[in-house]
Amino acid sequence: MHYDVGFRSEPYGRSGFAHLFEHMMFQGSRNVARGEHFSLVQGAGGVVNGSTYPDYTDYHQVVPASALERVLFLEADRMASLNVTETNLRTQREVVKEEIRLNVDNRPYGGFPWTVLPSVLYERWANAHNGYGDFGDLDKATAAECAEFFATHYMPGNAVLTLCGDIDPQHAIEAATKQFEAVPSQPVPAPVPLSEPWRPGPLLGTVRDLFAPRPATALGFRLPNPGTNLDAYLAHMVLATLLTSSEHATLKQGLAAMSVDVSSGCGLFGPLQARDPDTFIIVATHPPQVSSQQIAQSTDAVFADIALGKVDEQDVTRAVALTRSRLLQKRDSLLARTRSLGTHELLFGRPELGETLHDLVAGIAASQVIAAATQLSEQQPALLSLLAEGDSR
Repeated sequence: MHYDVGFRSEPYGRSGFAHLFEHMMFQGSRNVARGEHFSLVQGAGGVVNGSTYPDYTDYHQVVPASALERVLFLEADRMASLNVTETNLRTQREVVKEEIRLNVDNRPYGGFPWTVLPSVLYERWANAHNGYGDFGDLDKATAAECAEFFATHYMPGNAVLTLCGDIDPQHAIEAATKQFEAVPSQPVPAPVPLSEPWRPGPLLGTVRDLFAPRPATALGFRLPNPGTNLDAYLAHMVLATLLTSSEHATLKQGLAAMSVDVSSGCGLFGPLQARDPDTFIIVATHPPQVSSQQIAQSTDAVFADIALGKVDEQDVTRAVALTRSRLLQKRDSLLARTRSLGTHELLFGRPELGETLHDLVAGIAASQVIAAATQLSEQQPALLSLLAEGDSR
């Protein structure tokens, strides 16, 4: 079940609210006690979880086909009658805070770069703020705000239900209709305004990490809009593979002499997991004597070479093949395919996208990858420096 609500849907000054609400969704409803959602799914031999992203929140169950109606009932019951109480809010707020301490505050490179880089690259609050949440903002959240958030976003017109497996489609549709037809319909909320002008440079940010063994640098660039220019977006995916997919990859070779470990990719949470604007990222860990500016300069030099056509066409062919292979590997998982259908329907109105993406990538030519590198080389990137323990800067 995908809901069209994520970090970028949060009210101003309530960072982390969408993720907090993901936890609230397991706190019981009219016919399901607090925590019973988990026990009922696990009792059927299944697993259940939820995740929050910039533009959506998804809740998934993997169960034997015989338990289909059970999980449909659970999803419909909480959509119709979630228990939003002060007690549940107080409990889950502390759970979320502990999760942030575990995954961000007390872990090397925790939340780096996605919790900070957007604030350097973007200006609009919806795009720029930390989706994991600020403790001060979380403390200000009230049960009344949670109830309003639920009523606004968690209803049929704002949701996508995806079913995959060894099931009869007609029976599945009838079972879903039976469970969800009683849920009251409501007007769909207006889309969150996300577009914004390009920020003038320099775009610089710094974060200190007392647990990190080495400094790190993150570069953020704006990607083409996949909803209107999918081919250009896919070319950036191939470019990311070309840059850092192996020890012989272009950018890895360019930084090898400085003992830099580097990766790159489309999207803060992976390719095609958010609407426009989204971010092309390069993340590097490096020795203290190597500066973030050196990383940025070396990256720019690699982009410039590719933009000038200084790239082996066979390397591009291999990057296309490897990108396709990774996409096909993801299709091996029933859960990944199910989530992909719902995600791409909700974000782009194209549920089939995940099933055809590998074929679309196969059509990406070297000239398009060169154009992608050119587009990135012409940008003023966001430059985020992570200072490790003992760094006096």
